[in-house]
Amino acid sequence: MITLIDYGIGNLRSIEKAFNAVGVDVLRTDDPERIAQAERLALPGVGAFAACRSELDRRGLVEPILNAVQSGTPLLGICVGMQLLFDASEEMGETPGLGLLPGRVVRFSPDLTESTGDGQPRRLKVPHMGWSRVASSNSKLLDGLDGDSDTAPHYYFVHSYHAAADNPSDVLGWATYGERFPAIVGRERVFGVQFHPEKSQHAGLRLLQNFATLSF
Repeated sequence: MITLIDYGIGNLRSIEKAFNAVGVDVLRTDDPERIAQAERLALPGVGAFAACRSELDRRGLVEPILNAVQSGTPLLGICVGMQLLFDASEEMGETPGLGLLPGRVVRFSPDLTESTGDGQPRRLKVPHMGWSRVASSNSKLLDGLDGDSDTAPHYYFVHSYHAAADNPSDVLGWATYGERFPAIVGRERVFGVQFHPEKSQHAGLRLLQNFATLSF
């Protein structure tokens, strides 16, 4: 059973359907008691970091989430839900995160470019929107999904900010959009993905299934 933290922000129905598609039951709730007692937690998020953090605070969900993680409950952050795992974000001013992973959330450089076939750099737009490969490390979360920059699966991204992790060992997968950035992070039982697994077809469903069945 996955407890999907429902604080009014995120693709809740899509994530629920994606878990259901791989045979996983989902409970959507904003009840602090149910969150504190969850077997596994998923924290979604879209839009602005500050708005997501504010709504978690308003509903009194920060402490239950932190207490659950401290007691050993696995947690998966998705998109802005992943960004919230870090200490703070610079989006719309300084906003504190949940502090579960050391690091900050920063905006993509305004001068992103990529090489083209004729050797001329092409300017990239922000937000990063579309499919990118994620080269990943050896992790139980990524069983069946490992690969380097040429063979790794593609996942679907929509974001203007990305994590800057203090500890390289917390980064389980990297993507490149003009610059290299963490796409999958994890430490002990806390994981996060910058992309949308519920929109990432087979690879995204496999990752959600892996999270739901991880043994620790």
